[in-house]
Amino acid sequence: MKVMSEKNIIKQTYQLGQSIWLDFIDRKLVQSGELKKFIDEDGLRGMTSNPAIFEKAISSGDQYTQQIRQLSDGGRTADKSGGKAAGGISDQTGDITNEEIFYSLALEDIQAAADLFKSVYEEKVKGADGYVSLEVSPRLARDTMATVSQAVSLWGRVARQNVMIKVPGTIEGLAAIRHLIGEGLNINVTLLFGLERYQQVIEAYVSGLEDRVRAGKSVDGIASVASFFLSRIDVLLDPVLKEKGLHDLNGKTAIALAKKAYELYKKAFSSDRWKSLADKGARPQRLLWASTSSKDPSFSDTKYVDALIGKDTVNTVPMETYHAFLDHGHVAETLESDLPAAEQVLDTLSKNGIDMNGVAQQLENDGIDKFIQPYDKLLKAIEGKRHELRMAD
Repeated sequence: MKVMSEKNIIKQTYQLGQSIWLDFIDRKLVQSGELKKFIDEDGLRGMTSNPAIFEKAISSGDQYTQQIRQLSDGGRTADKSGGKAAGGISDQTGDITNEEIFYSLALEDIQAAADLFKSVYEEKVKGADGYVSLEVSPRLARDTMATVSQAVSLWGRVARQNVMIKVPGTIEGLAAIRHLIGEGLNINVTLLFGLERYQQVIEAYVSGLEDRVRAGKSVDGIASVASFFLSRIDVLLDPVLKEKGLHDLNGKTAIALAKKAYELYKKAFSSDRWKSLADKGARPQRLLWASTSSKDPSFSDTKYVDALIGKDTVNTVPMETYHAFLDHGHVAETLESDLPAAEQVLDTLSKNGIDMNGVAQQLENDGIDKFIQPYDKLLKAIEGKRHELRMAD
């Protein structure tokens, strides 16, 4: 076991090869100096966002109200095709959609955060970390071409090399991921729940890089992560396990899957096929552990961090888990420990009639819905603020 010379627990984790990112963003965090403190003092290595995070940020308080007024008054037309933003939310003003206002707000926050992480991005191993992620509309999760179009647009508008565009790892998303990697974008593949789909995501990433090589383009500097969602797996399966009398497996499925996913990662990115790309400057697509807050109060609040620390991985944690890990997390190389037990968990599930590919598909479908709901709520909240501003004028 390595002996840590660093007292800070996030920096200790980084010494073992895992980067801690924060799964949260709002303007106050970015502008107050708190995020800079997390980076400089704690050793925070990156940041992710999603529609639910932005919904909470924009719906609570007035920190975005003035910019909403300015954007509404500016009247820049974002959708000339019929007065509706992507996703079917009506634009009540007829000039600039609520969705376009949202992305203008979000892009400003993402750019500001990316600038704060620039020093991390430009460390000795340039591009190893320092990324901030922004997601395409969840309403495009089943539309390959619309995902590609919006991702390319957001990438051009954000204009930062240390940003990743989040694309869901749906069947439709796989083709988009390959295309976008081929175009040279940094991609955070989100909403992964199963090993079969993760293998397909690796294939999309590697194929996208090979497409660039065939086109005579550089693969150096392109970064990607594959975000494997954890706690949601246990939330869905633990009641099923209880019904089947498998109480001893409670809270063990997600960690077992993560350990097996890491085996797939190591195999894929040590193959001869990969080495030919690595020789040209390509970087492995790191596994990122997402949905890492403990939903079951009987579990440790750092369960999905402590158990999955390993080389060349990322763990993105919500704010409460971030503070809990800083306070009482346990740092050790755990990701590759007790692999036979992980295999036994998955074997027991299979023998008891639990189809993990089916479970993954259900979680993917539910995950898209869970992002669409706050996304629609967010757009309605923006419309509500616009209405209030019109009434006050």
